[in-house]
Amino acid sequence: MPVQLLKIIEGQSETPLPSHLHKENLKHLEEGCDYTNKYIQGIVTLSYPLTKLGDGTDFFKIVVQDSDNLCSQISSINVFIYGKMAEDCAKLIRHGETFIAAGFKVIKLPTDREDDRHDCHLEVSEEAGSTIYIYTKPGTSAASETASVSVAPKYVYTPLNHLKDGTVVNLYGIVKFFKPPYISKGTDFCSIVTLVDQSNVKLTCSLFSGNPDFLPKIYKVGDIVRFHRIKIREYNGQMQGITSGGFASLTFDGTVGAPVVPRTSSRVYTFMDEEHKTVEELRIWAASNISISGPATKLSGVQPMLFFDLTCQLVGKAKVDGSSFLLKVWDGTECPYPTWKVPVEAKDLEGEKVLLHQLKNLAVDILVYDNHVQLAESLKIGSFLRIYSIHAKEASSDNEDVSCMEFHLHGGTCYGRGIGVLPESNPDVKELKEFLESVTLTDSQNMESCSMDIDSTFGNVTDLELHLQRCQQLSVTVLTDHQDMSNTELKTITSSTAPQQYRIRAKLRTYKPQKLHQSVKLHCSKCNSLQEVPDRDDFDFILHGSAGTAPNPELHNTSWYESVTWTTQEQKQREIAIHFVKHDEMLQHPEDTLIMVEGGTLKEIWKLTKRFKCVIPVRSTEDDLELLDLSAPFLLKGNVKYYGCKQCSTPKPMKNLSSISAEQQPSWEPTEIAQVLGIELLQYVFIMKFTLVDETGSLNAYLFDDEKFFQIPASEILTSNFLQQKMQMTMNALCPPGRKLGDLPWLECFIKSYNVRDAMKNQVCYQIFDTTVAEDVV
Repeated sequence: MPVQLLKIIEGQSETPLPSHLHKENLKHLEEGCDYTNKYIQGIVTLSYPLTKLGDGTDFFKIVVQDSDNLCSQISSINVFIYGKMAEDCAKLIRHGETFIAAGFKVIKLPTDREDDRHDCHLEVSEEAGSTIYIYTKPGTSAASETASVSVAPKYVYTPLNHLKDGTVVNLYGIVKFFKPPYISKGTDFCSIVTLVDQSNVKLTCSLFSGNPDFLPKIYKVGDIVRFHRIKIREYNGQMQGITSGGFASLTFDGTVGAPVVPRTSSRVYTFMDEEHKTVEELRIWAASNISISGPATKLSGVQPMLFFDLTCQLVGKAKVDGSSFLLKVWDGTECPYPTWKVPVEAKDLEGEKVLLHQLKNLAVDILVYDNHVQLAESLKIGSFLRIYSIHAKEASSDNEDVSCMEFHLHGGTCYGRGIGVLPESNPDVKELKEFLESVTLTDSQNMESCSMDIDSTFGNVTDLELHLQRCQQLSVTVLTDHQDMSNTELKTITSSTAPQQYRIRAKLRTYKPQKLHQSVKLHCSKCNSLQEVPDRDDFDFILHGSAGTAPNPELHNTSWYESVTWTTQEQKQREIAIHFVKHDEMLQHPEDTLIMVEGGTLKEIWKLTKRFKCVIPVRSTEDDLELLDLSAPFLLKGNVKYYGCKQCSTPKPMKNLSSISAEQQPSWEPTEIAQVLGIELLQYVFIMKFTLVDETGSLNAYLFDDEKFFQIPASEILTSNFLQQKMQMTMNALCPPGRKLGDLPWLECFIKSYNVRDAMKNQVCYQIFDTTVAEDVV
């Protein structure tokens, strides 16, 4: 059989592997070698949904981590499984199980990876003669087992005040803030979680998964989470967490004295006795050190202008329009105010009609908008929900002098807005079910209605549409200055002379470029030129060219740097030199050190940037080290390459860096390095064209921005999948694909007009300024 299950009994496989198979280490895998009689063994840390390729072949992808190096950051590899084996593995494989593949094929990736996985992947199929073995334990069950691996690994947990940029860690934390899973882009779901521990240091984590069940099952502030293999990145001076390969989580109730029962979708996991103590210690610390919100508000305690969380049962639902959806819920208590009933056709309302009639005075209508609609549509009648940050709004009818209470879940995720589905095992659900069963529905049925009748609230569908339109006027952008200016219609702007400044309220009909990475350019503030960001192949070509010049030994080990050289063992031997800049005649810690590199490849230099503060590629001359061609970056720091303007720069000798190294605390900031080396630093900017429309007309406005509009550094976008995804999510919120013009959100912007003259004509152009994306857009 191509896919075989092997039982583990007392730590040993009941059936041994065939004797002709020999184990291969992940580190030694190379493309082109014969692995017919070789196998790799590891732990399944990540799996993706079973899909079909264009030709109908089943395809299943997993990530496997070397079982001998569970804590290593560079020991995982992608495994691609095809055909019948893919279908079988999708049914059998679970996270944490031991996976063996024999007779596989190794494929080299077309580009060097900049994450922590192997730069090759494995291809496995029945046609290629491959065999897969999966180790299982007899009688494995979800909560009672530890992990279905031969030896349960010993995990180390890092306190939040000891996190370092670029590391992958395991940690515990108390939930101080969270956003329930929401659609981020395509089929991906995202959850934002802010944690704190006894060090009182905060960590905000952005967690992504194609399946919301794989995200932490957090129900309230104060819950305790355990994250395995979360990647730490420094952003704007703050540490942030992001999901990496093999990410896994457990969640615990944060109430002191509650049972320590983990919430997780994983069938297998480890949870040691000493971790039970960790959870209890965090509970006790949280009880006296952080403000944990009390029980969610009951409908009977709702007041106008209140934003509240509600634990309730769903009894009805209906589609209202393209960007709003109705949920009918109850919690067994009665709202003290007349409530708005959203008018929908009876045929469109899902739910048990008799029950809905019995609950007509106890159930309330909640209108949800925009990004919450897709989840609302998928909810099952009868399910128990916790809806976060509902807006209770008192509104008056246009026709009568009567007010009623409306409930809205606005678009976006600001303040944790969202919808969570609670399992029936949840303590709050058990309490709610007991209370709901005690409510006598016949009493409710015979009570005189205190809710607003449909006809008295809205005379016709047009009134409803107008009301919905008012509720959806929240702008997806905000102004950072000049709020005293009033709005100007686009028709007035296009017929006016330039230069002038305007405040506008418009919708984004389209934008260019559609491929967002193409919007990033390099700008010289001195000559005002724009240029494309060179691709990695250009840099690689320049590095290969400079490697042909051997380092000059006479330039090694000066008063301000120390040098190390070695020769590579490859066929075309290269000599590499690294010059470590000193401070007070002493070498510093790597994270504080600037190095200059001669003869390195692109892959080698990227590795050095993860270890040292700054890297400058150089080459030797007779008298001094010098920068490479300015088509290449003159400096690399973290994931950012810094370029200089060829036209405005006058490169100076590298020995000028000694003036920075002599400072009391060298900062090695790119602007200071550029200045002493005679480089005019190019700035990363976003350049986009927005087509804006309102009721009176349209115009094209340019966005020229480095960070303020998107609140994302343009310098980091090209090397961060997370930031690229965040930018795409932002644009999808500003200009949702597939929406009609009337359903698009509003943008509040400042724009300025200016004249562009050439030999033939004068043209008026427009540029967006002092505008930023609203906090709750993504």
